[in-house]
Amino acid sequence: MPQLRDSATRADSGSHGADTVHSPQFGTGARIFGIETEYGVAITGVDRHVDARQVAAMIFQPVVTQTRSTNTYLCNGARLYLDVGSHPEYATAETRDPLDTLTQDLAGEWAIRQLANQAQQRIRERVGRDATVHVFKNNVDSAGHAFGCHENYLVRRYVPLTVIERELLPFLITRQLFTGAGRATGHGFELSQRADYLDEAVSSATTRARPMVNTRDEPHADPEEFRRLHVIIGDSNRSQFATFMKLATTHLVLGVIEASIRAGRPSGFGSCTLADPNAANRAISRDITGAFTVQLAADRDETDAAWHRHGVASALDIQQRYLDIVKQKVRADRDTIARSLPRTDIDQVLADWQDLLDLVAAQDVDALADRLDWAAKYRLFEAMRRHDPHVDTWRIQQVDMDYHDIVNGNVYPSLIRRGMMRTLVSQRDVNGAVDTPPRDTRAALRGRFVQTALRYGLQFSCDWTRLTLTEPVHGEVVLLDPFDACPTPRFEALIAQMKQADTVSAPLA
Repeated sequence: MPQLRDSATRADSGSHGADTVHSPQFGTGARIFGIETEYGVAITGVDRHVDARQVAAMIFQPVVTQTRSTNTYLCNGARLYLDVGSHPEYATAETRDPLDTLTQDLAGEWAIRQLANQAQQRIRERVGRDATVHVFKNNVDSAGHAFGCHENYLVRRYVPLTVIERELLPFLITRQLFTGAGRATGHGFELSQRADYLDEAVSSATTRARPMVNTRDEPHADPEEFRRLHVIIGDSNRSQFATFMKLATTHLVLGVIEASIRAGRPSGFGSCTLADPNAANRAISRDITGAFTVQLAADRDETDAAWHRHGVASALDIQQRYLDIVKQKVRADRDTIARSLPRTDIDQVLADWQDLLDLVAAQDVDALADRLDWAAKYRLFEAMRRHDPHVDTWRIQQVDMDYHDIVNGNVYPSLIRRGMMRTLVSQRDVNGAVDTPPRDTRAALRGRFVQTALRYGLQFSCDWTRLTLTEPVHGEVVLLDPFDACPTPRFEALIAQMKQADTVSAPLA
């Protein structure tokens, strides 16, 4: 059975028999992306109480049967596990392009939907055909419990955390204008589902507090050269466009920060440093116009005072500032930036980014509704109110939850069928990603290892950097470089060893 453990993250981890060395990606702008999505679970249509823990256990039953664990890696290189609070969680395999990350994220959604449908059938056989399992790809349940969607970006070690706090946080806080999933609350509509549940700006805490950026140092790569930026502030998106844009734009901003530090000159983002990030995050979430102004820090790195109004700026002002600086960098270093995204058109990203800001400024929610979750939901809620001026908050929140239900929800699939929500990835590509890892990262090797071990019924353990065969034969491979998808002789020897082990009469599928 597969077992999990923490990856080595200390500076000496490269001395433990690493089978890959750092590839020549350093300095080219290349990046590793990943998304970790926690899902909420509920059940309706049953006479007796069935809590989320029982439903989650039923969902993971096939996983436990195959791997003897609720914590495992899959044939596509991803990690699937049952997180604290009975939340199914899917962490995508490492990718090198936002479009691939989106595809892997949708593959995780598909996999969890299949498990939930199987669990629903088994539950109905026990308690009746009205039992309905709900799995929510959102960030807060009806009782007010919050759960997350975390983005991961591999960044260069020379980027100080103080720079992340001063230069990246204003972008992450204001990007909710186009990345927010939207939320109907008792006091109105909000852009972000996460804003009300974040306590700190930057912190290593994970349970006692919820920071916007987590600083726990687990690079899952060469710790001398990289750190893993663990972004907690983002919402879970149903919209493919929103997921893609939040990854692509954040990558471009990080690229400018890295390049400016390497060149020893200011990025220009320091002029956006916020006086109170937490207050700004909550206030911006409650204003869909993007016009609400927030106070900039008194000690900001001022490079151009013309873009703001005497130390205050709106969310739109700040986003436009970031976009303008990124545009300048693209004009100056187009080839390097283009190489950093193998399958993404940077000119299209910049054009879409500008279009989104212009439409928010024009308050054209209808034009945004086919791309952004919050706009699609806001338009729907307003239509409900026009149809019934007395519609209550409970009914609106019920539709809100249905939008995020990946198993039995009707709202989002209806928008897709009617062409009212843009898609970027075909179902064929998603189906392929369910069993196939990205081919240009070390996930290709992990996926092949897991697939071989399951086929031959071998016991193994995995983490992001190590592959270990435990029984009946033993062996280990360390994959420290996330960019390297090339099998080494040692890796091929381990695969050959696995194929030669005749341990079961009927291989596992």
